[in-house]
Amino acid sequence: MAPETKAELEMDELVGYILQVGVLLSMVLVAAGLVWERIRTGQLALDYRITNMNLFDFVVAELRLTLHGAFGPRLLINLGIITLLLTPLVRVAASMVYFIGFLRNWKYSLFTAFVLTVLTYSLFLR
Repeated sequence: MAPETKAELEMDELVGYILQVGVLLSMVLVAAGLVWERIRTGQLALDYRITNMNLFDFVVAELRLTLHGAFGPRLLINLGIITLLLTPLVRVAASMVYFIGFLRNWKYSLFTAFVLTVLTYSLFLR
């Protein structure tokens, strides 16, 4: 097995950092929302549905509620969900920028662009 190059190690660190930050931020937001809900109502039940929505519809619905003054535990929990769903998309986008901008590896750039297209379609357009 050949030793890894410095560029490969930098890419691994970048991907690891993005995934860690995304998951940890998501956990903090969801936990804060649940604690707030527990303090406010004495229970952990939230009454809402997110079925038949893509991520774009979900974000727009949350923005509307926030603009109408509905800031509360639900918003924090939903921001955590949104963060968790966007983490892989940010990871793939960062990989694509890295492959194009730093490594100039067009084969990996093309594969990554395809994966980014599929992720974007499944999150926002489906």
